[in-house]
Amino acid sequence: MKNLNLFVLAVMLMVLSSCSAIGGIFKAGAAVGIIAVVVVIAVIIWLISLFRGKSS
Repeated sequence: MKNLNLFVLAVMLMVLSSCSAIGGIFKAGAAVGIIAVVVVIAVIIWLISLFRGKSS
């Protein structure tokens, strides 16, 4: 019975730490995604202003 409790505890620790690690990866991915979107929008605005400046 003691071995079973120890096994269940070990499995729970591994599962919970995995969820925490995956959560951290998704949070980092979300931050990188937001930064990428801001950079792409900035490049689009820069290109539009570049073409508007040449035609005026």
